[in-house]
Amino acid sequence: MGRIIAVANQKGGVGKTTTAVNTAAALAAMQRRVLLVDLDPQGNATMGSGIDKHDLAKSALEALMGEIALAECIQRTPEAGYDVLPSNSDLTAAEVRLFEAPLREKRLELALAPVRDRYDYILIDCPPSLNMLTLNALVAADSVLVPLQTEYYALEGLSALLATVQQIKDHRNPRLEMEGIVRTMHDPRNNLDNQVSAQLIQHFGDKVFRTMIPRNVRVAEAPSHGLPVMLYDKTSRGAISYMALASEMTRRHPPHNPNVPA
Repeated sequence: MGRIIAVANQKGGVGKTTTAVNTAAALAAMQRRVLLVDLDPQGNATMGSGIDKHDLAKSALEALMGEIALAECIQRTPEAGYDVLPSNSDLTAAEVRLFEAPLREKRLELALAPVRDRYDYILIDCPPSLNMLTLNALVAADSVLVPLQTEYYALEGLSALLATVQQIKDHRNPRLEMEGIVRTMHDPRNNLDNQVSAQLIQHFGDKVFRTMIPRNVRVAEAPSHGLPVMLYDKTSRGAISYMALASEMTRRHPPHNPNVPA
């Protein structure tokens, strides 16, 4: 059964979608079966995977509302080797429609259930806010991966997110846990970056991934080409870092399939 990981942070601009796309690509490169769920109406994970968000006949909206089976909405990335449940601005309508839908917080969990066994990892790219879409992701997920820019204000946002995760664990999804915190856009030459990084390790210990994602121009350029960074420039520091992050994740969760390399 695939592990469902929500990639979440209500603060925008922290590398959330970049982390979702590139971690999916890195896991696929390690021969894991991966589904990336784009649950952000901006559709950036869809575009960053090489799928045109403006030309979707079936998307996450229809899957969430139960109008079309989720399996029929999935698309294969052109080059990266993972599957995508794509989205675009139509998903904004789900915010309103979900409030009136039965089992409104469990729509994603129910939609994913028939395909879960097909994948080793299901990564959910959440919107940069704590809304009904994010709530669906956290109710469906086994764990939460938090991309966090190593700056002062990021710590304040992290406290709010962790409180929300705990509330959902207590009342809606008892299996929900912290997958970990990944430090993004890190500059080791910056004293503040290093101070924030040290505080994270002090407070969260081994929940902070060892891998740090550096500021890297190749990571920033890759989405405009519709590619994960390891396909755009596999020798870049960004690509190497995301491969290291994926390797850390797989060591935490050994594969159930004996034919998959550890």
